[in-house]
Amino acid sequence: VWFDSGSMPYAQLHYPFENKEALDSGEYYPADFIAEGVDQTRGWFFTLHAIHTRIEGSVAYKNVISNGLVLDKNGNKMSKRLGNAVDPFGALDKYGADAVRWYMLTNSSPWENLKFDPEGVDEIRRKFFGTLYNTYGFFALYANVDGWTLDAGCQTLEAEIDKWILSRLNSLIKEVTSAYEAYEPTKAGRAISDFVQDDLSNWYVRLNRKRFWGGEMDADKQAAYYTLYTCLKTVAQLMAPNAPFYADRLYRDLTGETVHLSQWPVADEALINLDLERSMSLAQQATSMILSLRKRAEKNVRQPLQKAVIPAPDQETLEALPRVEDLIKSEVNAKEMGIVRA
Repeated sequence: VWFDSGSMPYAQLHYPFENKEALDSGEYYPADFIAEGVDQTRGWFFTLHAIHTRIEGSVAYKNVISNGLVLDKNGNKMSKRLGNAVDPFGALDKYGADAVRWYMLTNSSPWENLKFDPEGVDEIRRKFFGTLYNTYGFFALYANVDGWTLDAGCQTLEAEIDKWILSRLNSLIKEVTSAYEAYEPTKAGRAISDFVQDDLSNWYVRLNRKRFWGGEMDADKQAAYYTLYTCLKTVAQLMAPNAPFYADRLYRDLTGETVHLSQWPVADEALINLDLERSMSLAQQATSMILSLRKRAEKNVRQPLQKAVIPAPDQETLEALPRVEDLIKSEVNAKEMGIVRA
């Protein structure tokens, strides 16, 4: 149960003139959490407890999110006189409510002061929301061409990369759920952003484009559609508390229903394979490093490398890398790959 701290607990329910029984029953109090600015720490947070303890003999709330101040991009207090104030309604009209909200929640924790930079909001709009939009657009384009529906289902997941992304998805469910339950929306938002940009778009979709192109609707193609659909649908549910409008549109486009009436996703432990996740993470890191070195040495990716050598700092890495050796070679265009103990 959440209450706006400015009216909690009495004015919001018009207590004691109305709803006295509901409030006295303990149905609404103590509240799970309230939110208010940091300047109300002593003037309201403490007073609220003091009043409620005196009247009811218990605290008024269990948790509080104390919002920090919104400063300009240089860390100065916004002022019309200084000309550094940002019109909130102008920002909402230009970038959208969810982009502004996501920026404010993921740029820093709510209880920290926020340096508000409109360019940062635009970056969030392009990199996160734009990437998610393009990923859905890719799925929708080919699913409509092939006439794929969820009824087609997926009998088995044979491709290791399907198993990996669904493992990452279920690990994400656990991480995001834990963050929300701890009243840390920043951790939840950042985890979702990383998954969408790094794992789902830049890795899974990019490496699997050919599975969606042409050909018959065989078991492998159905598995690819099912896997991507599941990821998009679950991401919509996980992001809904932080971006309610965008999440609802995405979920409606996928299911025809509203995300805000859907059941919160629960992680399937049977689909989580941490060893596979670690191997794929190493593949992502190794690929990024090798491509960076190629760029520094001015070696075009189209030019094959005879051999790429990767140092393994520990035995666990030494054993995990061979599992993704072929994938790394394909990504960096190397004929051979050597793994040595650092």
